[in-house]
Amino acid sequence: MEENALIRNRDYTLLIDKSQSMSTQDQPGGKSRWEVAQESTYALAKQCEEYDPDGITVYLFSSRFRRYDNVTSGKVSQVYAENDPMGKTDLLAALEDAIENYFQRKAAGETKPNGETILVITDGEPEDRKGVMRFIIETSRKLDRDDELGISLIQVGEDAKVTEYLKALDDQLLDAGAKFDIVDTITMTEMGNSSLPDVLLKAITD
Repeated sequence: MEENALIRNRDYTLLIDKSQSMSTQDQPGGKSRWEVAQESTYALAKQCEEYDPDGITVYLFSSRFRRYDNVTSGKVSQVYAENDPMGKTDLLAALEDAIENYFQRKAAGETKPNGETILVITDGEPEDRKGVMRFIIETSRKLDRDDELGISLIQVGEDAKVTEYLKALDDQLLDAGAKFDIVDTITMTEMGNSSLPDVLLKAITD
């Protein structure tokens, strides 16, 4: 199937870490991780609205999460203007809400034929490491096919402990009892010279 048809017939949800550490600049005088995340959100929204004018769903999460529906490229700056990096990394609550929403839409016959991709941009380990893994395993057991729901974890920053944890989610799900391997992890090192917006767009067409 051609890439455009894949994108057109799939929904996209973006979860963005807005914990305190996202204000970090990885290069002296460069953009903060938060600014790079904003550019990436814009690029993803722009790409997706070519095929889905309703926009994408965006979650910003730290100690709590906020959800924004129908985010088009024109709304991205407003979303970021209402939020600043602060707090911890409670990925589990945002992920639970996003996936619960997917299953509700599936039950109502409102999901796209090719399913959904959830993209997570984060620079930290989640507060509840085991809870996140357990929830992803439980989610995989509710799916009818392996490509129905995908979770792409994209690490910004180069914290080795974070890389180890995210890679474990990618590599150890089946051994831990998952029905399907629904997680893909991408680190900054693997990105090489690619920008985060490029990586996001590659993740949705891979």
